[in-house]
Amino acid sequence: MAVLKVIEILSNSNTSWEDATKKAVKHASKSVKNIRSVYVQDQSASVKDGEVTEFRVNLKITFEVN
Repeated sequence: MAVLKVIEILSNSNTSWEDATKKAVKHASKSVKNIRSVYVQDQSASVKDGEVTEFRVNLKITFEVN
């Protein structure tokens, strides 16, 4: 399932959150059949003592249903 893979990519990234988001969008684009568009709708992070403790990203995926 594409959504689970996107979550895995974002959760287990050892790169920057920006790079992880780009990788997740790229994966979603390839994984969903009849994809029309994938883009980052919103992203934000919670930081405590200089460390990211939570990262939120909203992807908008538009696809055709047959």
